[in-house]
Amino acid sequence: MELRYLRYFVAVAQTRHFTRAAEMLGISQPPLSQQIQRLEREVGTPLLHRLTRGVELTQAGEAFYQDACQILAQSDAALEKARGIARGVNGKLSLGITSSNAFHPQVFSMLREFQARYPAIDLQQKEANMAGLMQDLEEGMLDVAFVRLPCESSKSFNLKLIDEEPMVIAVHRDHPLAARDTLTLQALRDVPPILFPQDVAPGLYELVFNACLRAGINMKTKRQASQISSSLSMVAAGFGFALVPESLTSLSLPGVTFHSLSGQELKTDIALAWRKFERSPAVKRFVEML
Repeated sequence: MELRYLRYFVAVAQTRHFTRAAEMLGISQPPLSQQIQRLEREVGTPLLHRLTRGVELTQAGEAFYQDACQILAQSDAALEKARGIARGVNGKLSLGITSSNAFHPQVFSMLREFQARYPAIDLQQKEANMAGLMQDLEEGMLDVAFVRLPCESSKSFNLKLIDEEPMVIAVHRDHPLAARDTLTLQALRDVPPILFPQDVAPGLYELVFNACLRAGINMKTKRQASQISSSLSMVAAGFGFALVPESLTSLSLPGVTFHSLSGQELKTDIALAWRKFERSPAVKRFVEML
């Protein structure tokens, strides 16, 4: 059964008149009558009572009219949805984020702006470490991901820099140097460093590890946290000191003080990564917004 038959029938049922329905549809009256007759033959029962000054629905026609309206509404919605996806204003966007990026104010500000611009796009988020995000992105499980650089595996993707963020030192508030605004790593040689697992952010791990080595810190005394953010909980418990991105100072844990790093400059970049030759209109919309 063709959808145009349903549209013709709905127009006649709503106007209760062939001539007025034909005018509304932009066709002549005789072809409309012929199409309705074909529809009734296909259904196998009359749908309309032909009257002198119009038509009225049969009992079967009343039931058919309700279903026809639903079918046409679903058809129109399906068309609009497909067209919206093609324009990048509908559909879904799966986005990955590392635990440390989750505290950067620009990241969620951009997500809020994107959702405000394209409310019909279902924005799905997943938090994981860098290795997991890169693998999911490569396998198509994610459309885009906010990552921390440097990261060797990210070179196989398109990258757009979001922000350059300095690293800061976190120490326990009872440490003798906790009252200073700035600290050097050399001043913390006798304090165990707290590092996150290397697969959380391989490039950033190497950056922190090598900086500690150059400062003469004994890396055999290092402690390991499960995530970059959880290293601050270990600082608060007195395990040692940590080097963390500046945005994590927003956590403000009791017992932890933050200090600018002097003597050397350590920075980490936040970037958006997506597959090369990406065809998704939603991804293109997101990148264009950035």
